[in-house]
Amino acid sequence: MSIQRINPTNLWSDITVHNGVAYFVEVPETDLDADIRGQVQQVLEQAERSLKKIGSDKSHVLSATIYLTDFSNMAGLNQVWESWFEQGTAPSRACVKAELANPRYLVEVAFVAVAGVA
Repeated sequence: MSIQRINPTNLWSDITVHNGVAYFVEVPETDLDADIRGQVQQVLEQAERSLKKIGSDKSHVLSATIYLTDFSNMAGLNQVWESWFEQGTAPSRACVKAELANPRYLVEVAFVAVAGVA
């Protein structure tokens, strides 16, 4: 079975698709001075663009692993997260407290989604 890698580099690919399932990670890219709500909003907007590249949408996200630098940001994360998904379409998810590669990141999200459905 083939593996499709979108924008591969020597360190990572922006999106990897195999057997109709896509894997990708988003970090805030436009405003690292934003609070948790702003950084989560950036991540979700970027995720929508990534999903579009693979012919999918947010209703086809299967799971997400959310990395937070501080669990005190959970309420802000949940507020933006809940408003992004239509009722009944939120994926399974895990939230992990972690030190992220850039100390200005408050959040990073690893997504798994169905590809080729939109």
